[in-house]
Amino acid sequence: MEWAEKEKDRESRKMKIEKKSEGIKFPYSEKVLEHFRNPHNVGKIENPDGKGLEGSPACGDMVAVYIKVEPETKVIEDVKFESYGCASNIATGSVITDLAKGKTLDEAKKITWKQASEELGGLPPIKAHCSVLAVEGLRAAIRDYEEKHGLVTEKEPTTEDVVRRRLKHVMNPLTGLDIIRTNLILKTSVEAGVVRVVVDLPADHQFAPAIKEDIMEKLGALWDVEKVDVVFTA
Repeated sequence: MEWAEKEKDRESRKMKIEKKSEGIKFPYSEKVLEHFRNPHNVGKIENPDGKGLEGSPACGDMVAVYIKVEPETKVIEDVKFESYGCASNIATGSVITDLAKGKTLDEAKKITWKQASEELGGLPPIKAHCSVLAVEGLRAAIRDYEEKHGLVTEKEPTTEDVVRRRLKHVMNPLTGLDIIRTNLILKTSVEAGVVRVVVDLPADHQFAPAIKEDIMEKLGALWDVEKVDVVFTA
């Protein structure tokens, strides 16, 4: 079962409880509920041209966005999302992907969280971050595509700070938080186009291959990085 399906079940049970509570106004608009119950573009694109992951399930909300891009026109031909979170998280993932499909990359980058919220008829103030998360997931997928295809116009030199920012988007499967916050990274270095990352896990750990692949994907697309070395402690 996909993230969104699991969360739909959980949130549906929560909604039933909320509706039964007397004196409490139900916080979601009908449009939010429609996108929650029947989300558009749910799923994962195999071999996507770009993908982005924002948030953390341990914090309550996470969204992954996948895009397919027409290489000549730079139009987003297909876009899908996976969500782990509340009704607002699923609904905003649904509406953001609707807004992005058929747009060029430059047009899609201009989509804002306020647009998403307006399309949904508004969100409870405490849930506004969900629309921000979905937009950031889309932008991350676009940035991933642009980096892989040499389309980045503002070429920031890769430093250790840049590396650590990127590694905040690599999840530690042991905790559900990123590998920086969980102190899984012992050391990083950048020298002459080579990035070296030392991970505090044995090389034969069950999650080592997945973590290595994710690190190499996040760092290898940087414009001035020629090689990524991922070293495990044992």
